[in-house]
Amino acid sequence: MSKVIAVTGASAGIGRAVAGLFLARGWTVAALARRAEPLETLAKAHANAIALPCDVTDETAVARAFDAIVERAGRLDVLFNNAGAFGPSGPIDEISLTDWRAVLDVNLTGMFLCARAAFGQMRRQDPAGGRIINNGSISAHVPRPGSVCYTTTKHGVSGLTKTLNLDGRDLGICAGQLDIGNAATEMTKGISQGARQADGSIRAEAVMDAGDVAEAVWYMANLPPEANVPSLTVMANKMPFIGRG
Repeated sequence: MSKVIAVTGASAGIGRAVAGLFLARGWTVAALARRAEPLETLAKAHANAIALPCDVTDETAVARAFDAIVERAGRLDVLFNNAGAFGPSGPIDEISLTDWRAVLDVNLTGMFLCARAAFGQMRRQDPAGGRIINNGSISAHVPRPGSVCYTTTKHGVSGLTKTLNLDGRDLGICAGQLDIGNAATEMTKGISQGARQADGSIRAEAVMDAGDVAEAVWYMANLPPEANVPSLTVMANKMPFIGRG
């Protein structure tokens, strides 16, 4: 019986790369995203894919999606909690409360809802246990200029991950955070052309293939229950993170 992973934000970018890698290597992949069409295309191409259109900010929709995973696959071994949004860029006094709440809804509330659903299933299933991998960011450590919404949520993801790891310890549930820097996706295509630096300049930055991120998720997901990576950073080697400022 194949292992089962749920991937949120699976319709594009990192989520799509992770879903594709796990499908190719024989896992059952429950693909969650708001856009149904890319998920249906994925499911038509792979018999081991489960398309689950879902808005991760909607409590009822998330509960329904995770119930469907168990109904169709029997259990849940791994959650890659990936769905996220950048939100607007600018100093804090130019950020509206509406925009602030929109980013928090996706990046924190959505991640909370999916982690809650996965955690509950993992502790109930037989055999119990599983692994939750949260998509953090190097912005959980060092912010970009004008990124108050995104950076704040990613610091919150770190707290969520650590708490899940502690609370899941006696239940066989491991939690880890993958902090990603400059993967080439639709969301980050502008970075390779020019991104604002801490000194105010605009400079192009190096990027890496999203497949490299998928390999990092693969490594974390396939660890034995006795081992865990609480935090892993994967980044474009020449990007300005180490020494950012």
